[in-house]
Amino acid sequence: MTEAPFSYDDDPDLPGWKRWQFRDPTRFNSFIEPLLVKVEGPIARVRMLPRHEHSNMRGDVHGGALLGFMDVALFAAARGFGVLQAGGAVTLDLSAQLIGGGAIGVPLEAHVELLRETRNMLFLRGLIVQDATPTIASFTGTLRKSTPPGANQ
Repeated sequence: MTEAPFSYDDDPDLPGWKRWQFRDPTRFNSFIEPLLVKVEGPIARVRMLPRHEHSNMRGDVHGGALLGFMDVALFAAARGFGVLQAGGAVTLDLSAQLIGGGAIGVPLEAHVELLRETRNMLFLRGLIVQDATPTIASFTGTLRKSTPPGANQ
């Protein structure tokens, strides 16, 4: 049996949080890892800690890092909601509104809500927030669930 590409385990340092991480550190996702996930009712909180390599020339979190975080947060949230397994979907659509700057060294959270699940699709929306800072960004995304191997035969 092949090992899943992601680990999704209890975080030993933060009770109630799961650590969601790619097992292969050479993949794109590793630039924002480790991610922490905590589901609270209809909201999945996905947390990252922005580092210097995520900064722009103003010293804020770079918009590209925020967009990457949003995309990965959709998958981490879907896993937290139990509607998706690792590697089981692709992003069809990601729409974002960058509203304010995020600080480096202060945890960023994506608060993600599952709007609807169909047989093949997941529709989600979220906000990027940071500590007491007003909303940094908002986003919506559509994920298409992958077809299981052999289903088209």
